[in-house]
Amino acid sequence: MNVARALWWRRTLRFRITLVAAVVTLVVLLFLAVLTSNLMRPLLVGSADTELREELAAVLPVVESGRVPDPGPVGLQVHVLDTAGDPVDGRPKPALDPADVRSLKAGTPVLRLGTEPPQRWMGTVVTAPDGSQRLVAVGTALVGYASAPRRALNWLILAAVLGAAAAGVATWFAVRSSLRPVERIRRAAAQLPAGSRLPLPTADDELRSLAAALNALLARRDEATERMRRFTGDAAHELRSPVASIRVQAEVAVANPDPELSQEVLAEVVRESERLSTLVDGLLTLARSDAGELPAAEPVDVCAAARDAVARQGNEGPAVNLHTTGGPCWVAAAPSEVDLVLDNLLRNAVRHARAQVTVSVLPATSLVRLLVDDDGAGIPEEHRARVFDRFYRIQDDRARTSGGSGLGLALVAEVVRRRAGTVHVTESPDGGARFQVRWRSLHPGQ
Repeated sequence: MNVARALWWRRTLRFRITLVAAVVTLVVLLFLAVLTSNLMRPLLVGSADTELREELAAVLPVVESGRVPDPGPVGLQVHVLDTAGDPVDGRPKPALDPADVRSLKAGTPVLRLGTEPPQRWMGTVVTAPDGSQRLVAVGTALVGYASAPRRALNWLILAAVLGAAAAGVATWFAVRSSLRPVERIRRAAAQLPAGSRLPLPTADDELRSLAAALNALLARRDEATERMRRFTGDAAHELRSPVASIRVQAEVAVANPDPELSQEVLAEVVRESERLSTLVDGLLTLARSDAGELPAAEPVDVCAAARDAVARQGNEGPAVNLHTTGGPCWVAAAPSEVDLVLDNLLRNAVRHARAQVTVSVLPATSLVRLLVDDDGAGIPEEHRARVFDRFYRIQDDRARTSGGSGLGLALVAEVVRRRAGTVHVTESPDGGARFQVRWRSLHPGQ
């Protein structure tokens, strides 16, 4: 079975459609051939019954008047019998046995298959002028009753085979003609240069829909390729900076073996190593997210996580104020994801705030909202739609003083999105930027 299935699926689509069409046509025609041959005998009998019924209706008045009817037209037999089945019209006794006579007297037609050819009889009882009962019987030979269905079946089987072959040939050319535009689309797609699109067929049919779908796929491919190119270039640039800094500091330490200078160099190497580690962790997190790896979700209290995140900021820099309801604010996420969101948003707000940062956690019936406000310069409206892109920064320079590697907000958007949440940035009432994160709330017992 598996071998046959493998052989079947290795055939071309044209071959499979043609074979299916030919086989279905053959089965249907063979069924019709058998049905037709089986209906021929009832049709022959029905046709004979019509002729016999007309002849019987014409003979009855003659017998009732006491006269002897004519022998009947060629192919028909007309007999007048007594109730015992003996002839009273001077003609030879018909080939009817007593059971047939009883059936005819009851008005039931008789089909005699023992004779060659088979015969069909109809009869009825009438009263002669002298009061005697007479059985008027008319019959005819069913020529071809046995041989005609067999011959018809043979011819119909031949016709079915020829019809199936014709259907197969027609299907072959029809499918070939139908698939020719698909083949053209395939060749065009194989030779299509980057950034180009397939021409859309003029007819508004399935092929046009296929070409449009392929163009959409090509657009997504080009977009993904461009994103990967930018991501690779930006990642290489960002990784080169801390690696180059560590190398330069190490070369300075080797060239100047001064203990005091070496201590300063080691401290700088540690800072650059931490920066490099943070950058690599962010890249790995994004790569795992792109690959569909999702940590198991569990109930996380955003209010408690926010208190811990504010505590991790320490007392240096702008003041960080926290506003919560006091109770737990549960969401379904990984604890590391919530910490990542809070830490990145807080670091971003502290970096750009002038005097204070406000963190608010607002639970609702179906949502938990996290608001992070700062009183800094804010984010211009034309940049708000792109601040969550990877490696996107408002400043054009790449200096460390300009605001990190550009991965923090991209990580925030990614981990929130994969938990069916949302994040966006607006203007803060304090004058700076407001980052708002929405998670679906998780009630106890869910």
